[in-house]
Amino acid sequence: MDTQRNEPVPLRRRLHLLGLWLLLLLLSLGGSPSCDKGLACAGRRNVVATNDKTDRNDVHADRKAARHPAFGERVRERQRMVAVQIQAREIRDPNVLHAMRTVPRHAFVPPEQRAHAYEDRPLYIGHGQTISQPYVVAFMTEALALDPNSVVLEIGSGSGYQAAVCAEVAREVCSIEIVEPLAKSAAEVLAELGYANVHIRLGDGYYGWPEEGPFDAIIGTAAAREVPPPLLQQLKPGGRMILPVDGEFGFQHLILVTKDEQGQLHRANVMPVRFVPMTGRNQQPAKEPDR
Repeated sequence: MDTQRNEPVPLRRRLHLLGLWLLLLLLSLGGSPSCDKGLACAGRRNVVATNDKTDRNDVHADRKAARHPAFGERVRERQRMVAVQIQAREIRDPNVLHAMRTVPRHAFVPPEQRAHAYEDRPLYIGHGQTISQPYVVAFMTEALALDPNSVVLEIGSGSGYQAAVCAEVAREVCSIEIVEPLAKSAAEVLAELGYANVHIRLGDGYYGWPEEGPFDAIIGTAAAREVPPPLLQQLKPGGRMILPVDGEFGFQHLILVTKDEQGQLHRANVMPVRFVPMTGRNQQPAKEPDR
């Protein structure tokens, strides 16, 4: 009987068999490839993130992470300001409360006033102008009933603080300032803080900003002798306007003007106030009607 010799197994075949044995062992232990590195694992992570609504839609978290350091400063003071000065006086709009907690008021006042930024009073900002009391800012903003689609016209940029509060809620804010140094400084602060949806223009607010109108809301931060007619024309049907207006015996009142869908105007006195006067055309004598 012929005897057969044992032929050596080729090296390639042995390596192949060894690989199959290792694969079977790995599967029997329930293992899986590590996702720490490699294109395939990166792809898996992307799929998970895309399907996770919290990660995909958390736009506010991304915006907050990229914001100026001032937003992270004096947070407790802002929270206390809102609780004691604003919520306690029955301001209820959650968008307004969030805006007031968010905007760093101390960034909008001169250095010598920053220690007082969250006190319950107006503060002097130079050039005969003031930044309004926090409660008044919140009250006027709430009266406008803003939503994320609103386009707002502001008369009197001042420090830029009121525009920033509106910009936290509205889609766009167009703000006019007649005092050139204030217009410049407000634009600089707003740009530094990242308010790309606020536009500052140097000019007389009495005439509004017709190229950008009509507006969903108009807010005035200086007292007018009367509601300027150009502003009434630039208010959209369904829109709301609030501004201080001079009254008898030197008193002022916040006036809320609403325009219904038919274009009819409705006016209400909502609060006695004290604001600096609107300058420019507002201070000129009223024109007599043509005869």
